[in-house]
Amino acid sequence: MAITVAELLAEPQLGLSLLAGSAGLGNRVTWAHTSDLPRLWEWVTGGELMMTNGLSIPADPAGQVELAEALVNAGASALAIGEQMHAPKLLPEFFEVCDHLPLPVISIPYPLPFIAIARSVAEASLLEESRKLRQTARIYDLLRLAGPSDDNWLSLIAGIEAELDASLFVVDRRCLHAWHPGGRSLPPELRRDLEPLTSKSPVASKKFQWHRVGDRHLLMMDIPTHANALLVVLPKSEPLPDAVVLLHAATVLGLELSRTVLSLENQRRLGAEFLVQAFDGRLGIAEIESRLPEFGITSREFLIISMSSDDGEALAGIHVDLWRHGYPTACQRRFNTLHLAVASDCTDDLLRHVVPLNVKIGISRPSAAAGAQRALQESMWALGTASSTGERLVRYAEGPSWLGLTSFEEGNALVQRLLGPIFQYEQGENGDLIVTLKTFLDTQRSWQKTAAALFAHRQTIIYRIRKISELTGLDMTETSTLAQLWFALQIHEAMDLQGNPRQKRPAGF
Repeated sequence: MAITVAELLAEPQLGLSLLAGSAGLGNRVTWAHTSDLPRLWEWVTGGELMMTNGLSIPADPAGQVELAEALVNAGASALAIGEQMHAPKLLPEFFEVCDHLPLPVISIPYPLPFIAIARSVAEASLLEESRKLRQTARIYDLLRLAGPSDDNWLSLIAGIEAELDASLFVVDRRCLHAWHPGGRSLPPELRRDLEPLTSKSPVASKKFQWHRVGDRHLLMMDIPTHANALLVVLPKSEPLPDAVVLLHAATVLGLELSRTVLSLENQRRLGAEFLVQAFDGRLGIAEIESRLPEFGITSREFLIISMSSDDGEALAGIHVDLWRHGYPTACQRRFNTLHLAVASDCTDDLLRHVVPLNVKIGISRPSAAAGAQRALQESMWALGTASSTGERLVRYAEGPSWLGLTSFEEGNALVQRLLGPIFQYEQGENGDLIVTLKTFLDTQRSWQKTAAALFAHRQTIIYRIRKISELTGLDMTETSTLAQLWFALQIHEAMDLQGNPRQKRPAGF
């Protein structure tokens, strides 16, 4: 075991003396560290004897009291101050708080070099270091034995808890929700204690930080490779778990989470294939019903949710965040649009919580397998409404009307009436009338700009626009005609089943 403060004071060759904090003589010293920086406690990882020549010690009573309290909160075992150096006068208030905390305060006789103390601590810790090495090896072995199921995640946590003699929680720093759906949630009283701590930005240079809550220490440390994944450690006994062993424990948990995310990525690819087939009508009702449980969707009713963002990467991790909150999905992403099938009890509050602010969300009505295609049309209609009205989230038939239309049926009827003849023509011809019409309207009806954008001759563009007028029976010189066609194009793009505005589709889609 590591040397105690009392045992260090008893080393005759050192000649150390105790100034205050006698109740902490049983504290174990895992390491001896020298620092003369102002915020001495920021260099504590737990169990250190902090040695200073006095430059770290404020001269005023309040500053000395703050130093003592911060060192104890950070997990320091003792404070050692060099005699006849740069320390200001140690005040009664400082000694009083050190006795109360307790924080042993040691006087280092001049001219004893600090390295002599560090060497004594290191020599006493040789056996302890061997124990830590074996402990670390056992923690990595737990990862080898763990499997991919939720039960095995709990087994891994339980094994590491036994090694560290501590309770462990892996949570989302932003909301303190359990990071893994099979993980344990924080007890309510601990959650209340952590909320003010997690609202502050962590010190960028620190991988972990001890805090004192009530009469016990707790550790918060980031899980490597997983943004906002936070490991909370509550030691059950003294001494506190070693900092290096804790870093290895966090690495093991990060590796297990990475393995889980890779499994989810495989599920995502399978889910994308499933949704494409379901939306294209290539799967029967019975097959859709039988395959939904493969993706964790066990209810007979589900939602289709469509999301879009100018930044496609904002959509990349949404399915993982929903899984972490207990809602696995089948998802398909194409360009900057994401479609999800998820259980029907998925709430608006949860979606607002896990989905980035710059993503628009459209939600279908609850649907059974027979209505999968219809549900996609509804979610795309709701997404179009969200995009046009500025709303972040819209549920079909519950949100605001879109350009005067209240339902998919009305929008579909308008598209068929205005663009249907063009779709039918393009089924038998190799024309590009829809693309030409869209580009013509986007370039403010400029023949030259439309021709340049489509790499076509100006006369070709004129011919195509005349053909559109002939097919639809509309006068392309009329402002009202252009407005109607522009309106129909917007609806057609929003309801595109693949999220690709240039895909052609026959009338009655």
